[in-house]
Amino acid sequence: MLKRGCFECCIKCLGGVPYASLVATILCFSGVALFCGCGHVALTGTVSILEQHFSTTASDHALLSEVIQLMQYVIYGIASFFFLYGIILLAEGFYTTSAVKELHGEFKTTACGRCISGMFVFLTYVLGVAWLGVFGFSAVPVFMFYNIWSTCEVIRSFQTNMTVPGDQICVDIRQYGIIPWNAVPGKACGPILENICNTNEFYMSYHLFIVACAGAGATVIALIHFLMILSSNWAYLKDASKMQAYQDIKAKEEQELQDIQSRSKEQLNSYT
Repeated sequence: MLKRGCFECCIKCLGGVPYASLVATILCFSGVALFCGCGHVALTGTVSILEQHFSTTASDHALLSEVIQLMQYVIYGIASFFFLYGIILLAEGFYTTSAVKELHGEFKTTACGRCISGMFVFLTYVLGVAWLGVFGFSAVPVFMFYNIWSTCEVIRSFQTNMTVPGDQICVDIRQYGIIPWNAVPGKACGPILENICNTNEFYMSYHLFIVACAGAGATVIALIHFLMILSSNWAYLKDASKMQAYQDIKAKEEQELQDIQSRSKEQLNSYT
C-alpha cells in the first residue's frame, strides 16, 4: 500500500507539471543565454579588430566603443530580466494548470488571477515584437562578417588562379557607417585582409555572432510559444470562472429548494 501511495502521489505531481511552459522556459533561457553570452564576447572581439586593423586613432572609434560598451550593459540587463520573467511565466503555468485540474475541488480562480494572466499575454506579445527587432539587428554583424570572409575567399581563389592581383580586392569598413570616413586606414586589401580573416579574433567573433543570432531566433520562438500558452491558459481561466459561477448558482438554488422542501414538511407535520 505504501508503494502504491507513493506511485500515485508521483503521478499526481507529474500530472500537474505544465510541460508546455517548461519547454518554452528552457528554450527561452537557452536563447537568451546564447544571445547575451556570445554577443558580449563577439562585441569585444569586434572592437579589438577595428582598433588593430581599421581605425588606429582612438578618437575615430571613441563613439563606437561607447555604444558597444552600452550594448554590453544592456545585455546584462536583458539576461537578468528574462531570467526572472521566465521563472514568473513558469510559475504562472503551474498556477493555471492547478486551476484547470482542480476546477471541481476547493480551488477557486479569482479575478486578480485572470487579470494577471491577461497582463502576461500583453507583455509577452510586446516582448515578442521587440525580440523580432533584436533578431533582425543581430543579423547585421553576421552580414558584415560574412562579406569580409567571402572577400577573403575571393582573394585566395584569385591567388590560386593567378588571374587578378589580390591587392586590388579590398574591404572598406567605413561604408557600413560604424566608423567615420576620415578614419585611418578604414580599409584593408589583399594579404592584409587575408591575415585579418586568419586571426582567431575574426574567426571567433564571426561564429559567435552567428550563434548570438541563432539565440535571438530561439528566444523569438520561445516567446511565441509562451504567447500561445498564455492565451490558452487565459481562455481556460475564463471558462473556469464561468463554470464556478454556474456551480455557485446551482448550489444556491439547490440549497433554496431544500429549504423550501424542509419548510413544507414542517408545515405538513404541524397540520397533522
